[in-house]
Amino acid sequence: MSRTLIKKIYERSAKIGVIGLGYVGLPLAIEFFKGGFDVTGFDVDEKKVRSLEKGESYIRHVDISPIISGQAGKRGPKKDEKKAKSTINGSFSATIDFSLLGEMDCVIICVPTPLNKHREPDLSCVMDTARTIEKYLKKGQLIVLESTTYPGTTDEDVRGVLEKGGFKAGRDFCLAFSPEREDPSNKDYRIGTIPKLVGGYTRKCLLTAQALYGTIVVGTVPVSSTRVAEAAKLIENIYRSVNIALINELKVLFDRMGIDIWEAIEAASTKPFGFQAFYPGPGLGGHCIPVDPFYLAWKAKKYGFSTRLIELAGEINTLMPDYVVSKVAAVLNNAKKHVKGAKILLLGLSYKANIDDDRQSPAYRLMKKLEDMGARVSYNDPHIPVVGLTREFPQFAGRKSVKVTGKYDLILVVTAHDEYSKMDLTKFGIPIVDTRNLVKKKSRFVHKA
Repeated sequence: MSRTLIKKIYERSAKIGVIGLGYVGLPLAIEFFKGGFDVTGFDVDEKKVRSLEKGESYIRHVDISPIISGQAGKRGPKKDEKKAKSTINGSFSATIDFSLLGEMDCVIICVPTPLNKHREPDLSCVMDTARTIEKYLKKGQLIVLESTTYPGTTDEDVRGVLEKGGFKAGRDFCLAFSPEREDPSNKDYRIGTIPKLVGGYTRKCLLTAQALYGTIVVGTVPVSSTRVAEAAKLIENIYRSVNIALINELKVLFDRMGIDIWEAIEAASTKPFGFQAFYPGPGLGGHCIPVDPFYLAWKAKKYGFSTRLIELAGEINTLMPDYVVSKVAAVLNNAKKHVKGAKILLLGLSYKANIDDDRQSPAYRLMKKLEDMGARVSYNDPHIPVVGLTREFPQFAGRKSVKVTGKYDLILVVTAHDEYSKMDLTKFGIPIVDTRNLVKKKSRFVHKA
């Protein structure tokens, strides 16, 4: 089974299906296409398929020009496509027809793994996807989960669903876990230059998954099981969460002591060993760091273990928007103004600089908290001209980015986009609360938070 598939992978005759054409799935699908494979992207959102048909990227920092211009490797002749499958360019297609999964040799799952309202893992997207795959599962396929989750998801939950039809993982099909390691807007690293962790349900599963990813990345890092791979991904994100929480707590303390946390961090960074710089902010954003630690904390309870440090870090990071709001209130008060009725311009809606990803962005929490206090909040973000519909803050949908002017009572810097660093915000002569150390110019109007 695995030898035949591995041979097809090396020959680039294996068909690759990527489920979920979001921030993880779309770049991955493009990378496999560039590697010379026949690739089909699957998504429940027909708008994404239509955008790709038009040659339009719905994710600003993801370059789709390779699939439009046909920058792909050597491949065999293309078979006729079903009408439901939209051929974008030669061997790259996108579809909402999941029955086509039966034509794939390798299927990679890149769907969301959020938290529910009780901050517990919500695996509904993963499990629904697994149930769909099981309907069309065929012998000899490789199924890989990339979505970040707790240890045991792949070899227990997903495997349990996939085996309901009678096929057995490791015998009839291969099953693996290989976590995404995306860092949007990082110009130094991309999918192909980042080593890929791979864990297989069996050794045959591991070797097959290694063969697949080995065609597009600089190197694979095999581990002994899917659980180890799942745990490794959580370690990566929890490491960041805990250290960011530490520096956020120090920020609040040093603010009371009259110490510039940013200057202190830069000073500490001169030590050539034993220190890695982390920087404070208005709260955590993105899909990984605010979410993933809670997956392990939840799973740990099933083993009678309390992850106190992880949960404390999450609590500290979650409270950062409250600290920023208190800083805004204090700055307005010193200017003899109240939060109620104040016109506030929020700079940056995305969770990270120079991208259009607003998932879990602290900007939304800040907007809501300030508006609940009676402020009139507008936002500017060159990467997000219009707010889309979000599950947690649907009330902001449709709100549009405004121009950066001085007609406000206060400017709140939330995201350090490059566009903002080129502006002289102090020229407006109004208070600026800077959560990102964006404004380098010394001014009585600048207040770090």
